[in-house]
Amino acid sequence: MGTGGRRGTRSGKGTEGTATVASPCLYRCIECNREARELYRDYSHGVLKITICKSCQKPVDKYIEYDPVIILINAILCKAQAYRHILFNTKINIHGKLCMFCLLCEAYLRWWQLQDSSQSTAPDDLIRYAKEWDFYRMFVIASFEQAAFFAGIFAFLWVEQPTTAEKKPSLVLLLKALLLSSYGKLLLIPAVIWEHDYTPLCLKLIKVFVLTSNFQAIRVTLNTSRRLSLLAVLSGLLLESAMVCFFQRMEWDVGSDCAVYKPQDF
Repeated sequence: MGTGGRRGTRSGKGTEGTATVASPCLYRCIECNREARELYRDYSHGVLKITICKSCQKPVDKYIEYDPVIILINAILCKAQAYRHILFNTKINIHGKLCMFCLLCEAYLRWWQLQDSSQSTAPDDLIRYAKEWDFYRMFVIASFEQAAFFAGIFAFLWVEQPTTAEKKPSLVLLLKALLLSSYGKLLLIPAVIWEHDYTPLCLKLIKVFVLTSNFQAIRVTLNTSRRLSLLAVLSGLLLESAMVCFFQRMEWDVGSDCAVYKPQDF
């Protein structure tokens, strides 16, 4: 791992190393969350030295020497240091694409659950057309529910955060953190494709994992307490549940990633 880590450090020589000189305090210490001007210092002939945090006397970001697989494993384990590295010390611009793909996965799950009850004697072309529009409808519903979840979180933080934070939090950064931390929804597709007796349990565990990742993203981004982060996630769930109830009152079969799972025979 040392060889791969050093190789990863040298690859950032022309990016992070130079940017830190022009724009101070761009980064964060992954241990104490204090601002840092640089992640490492580039001496002559490619000799690099990781910057030590002046506050906690630990490396500002040890993950710059780690392979991406190790970072991903630590993020899956919901380690705060890995989240700070990804959110503050890297430049990742896949938030929109990841959000779209996660919504497609959730829409596919809901659409797939509807197929068990969509038996009809209509012509094949009409059935195919109706199923296609069912998928689009599930995508729209999943988008509204996720928007309601995020709106519940932001509404709660808008009420509570001014009394607990020293400075106004970046809502854009928080939104990006929430979108990135929802990557667990990508597991919905494998859970459906490889169907087995424990699929309902898998779907519920995926939901818990996504909520746990959202909780950690809020906690790391705002540098706030576990209690406040948990209440924010619960507020988002409350508004999302209200949106689900609204769709059910409209007599729309909305499906759910935690709905009663019905195995299908192919």
